[in-house]
Amino acid sequence: MSKKTNTVLFILIATVFNVVVTIVSFVLLLLLYGRLLAPRLPQQVAAWGLPVIFVGSIVIGFVVYRAVLKTLMKRIDMEKNFDPLFKPRRPVRKD
Repeated sequence: MSKKTNTVLFILIATVFNVVVTIVSFVLLLLLYGRLLAPRLPQQVAAWGLPVIFVGSIVIGFVVYRAVLKTLMKRIDMEKNFDPLFKPRRPVRKD
């Protein structure tokens, strides 16, 4: 496979991984909230749970994605296996 194909596949797999981690964290946080916290809170406060859980799952997905990406970048030589999708318009100056 070419470097461009590797890059496109990497981006697609990484995107799917990020979405799956976000969905799983959303479901887990929602279950924990529904079982542990929501029955103990007043109705007006419990309504804020869903937006907080949604934002929290996005943050968790981002943090997990970055941690996995950093680990992967340490193990794989990105320059050797991947190619940028878009070339810079101006040549990069090497001073």
